[in-house]
Amino acid sequence: MKTVLITGGAGFIGSHLCDFLLDRGYRVICVDNLITGSEDNMVHMRQEKNFTFIKHDVTNYIDIEGRLDYILHFASPASPIDYLELPIQTLKVGSLGTHNALGLAKEKKATFLLASTSEIYGDPLVNPQPETYWGNVNPIGPRGVYDEAKRFAESMTMAYQRFHKVETRIVRIFNTYGPRMRIHDGRAVPAFINQALRDKALTVFGKGTQTRSFCYISDLAEGIYRLLLSGVNTPVNIGNPAEMTILDFAKQVIQITESKSKIIFKPLPVDDPRVRRPDISKAKKELNWESVVDIQQGIRSTVEFFRNKA
Repeated sequence: MKTVLITGGAGFIGSHLCDFLLDRGYRVICVDNLITGSEDNMVHMRQEKNFTFIKHDVTNYIDIEGRLDYILHFASPASPIDYLELPIQTLKVGSLGTHNALGLAKEKKATFLLASTSEIYGDPLVNPQPETYWGNVNPIGPRGVYDEAKRFAESMTMAYQRFHKVETRIVRIFNTYGPRMRIHDGRAVPAFINQALRDKALTVFGKGTQTRSFCYISDLAEGIYRLLLSGVNTPVNIGNPAEMTILDFAKQVIQITESKSKIIFKPLPVDDPRVRRPDISKAKKELNWESVVDIQQGIRSTVEFFRNKA
């Protein structure tokens, strides 16, 4: 039985990866300080004999006994609300946390996978965004704490690969949604669904013409797993290339929830990307992966989760 350590494993994506790997016969160690993660995401795993939870801040030294085959580094605030409220913690987990996780991978001779993000492309001047694009990031803007933390984490990961010969993977995650998202995390999917279910006005920033590409969580987990087991040691985009405007997405949520909500418009946040769409040619070629869950199916599943939480 192989052992996987997942930092940030109590978060939205991290907890789904815990489930995914447990289902496939792995022993899973989840490490999380619960700043943005939730114990609720792990309740059903506590009875699993192959699941272990350790409450720990990975910006401090990580000490794990025994063998580790894989380390998946997912610890980080990920929503704008979180990283704007926790800017120093975001920078520290992207730098010190990544350094500690890589040091552990080196010690254990484990394969290391970094959860990077489409935000490393910033407000892109190229659409769709291929992995070869270097990005258009404002390093001193309010979003820079997240963007630059992830860009640094990628550089650190590649340095450990080249200098210490650590086996590494980098996944650039595009907008992902599904059950276990936090209602008030500030991102479009939970915000719109929560507003629609209460017949409140959906808040669209700017004119709603900015685009996003929404990938359902099960598709993302499959893509990450294929990358982990592959020999690809350079960044890979994982996301849904079906691009849509935020305004159109808001209208779909209203339609699916059969809500009486209207749409209101507020000023666009600083440095909010105008376009976001992954070029997944590399994932298709190297991993034989592409998203399969269509947006309406995914929204319905996510809506049911939020209905049950209400």
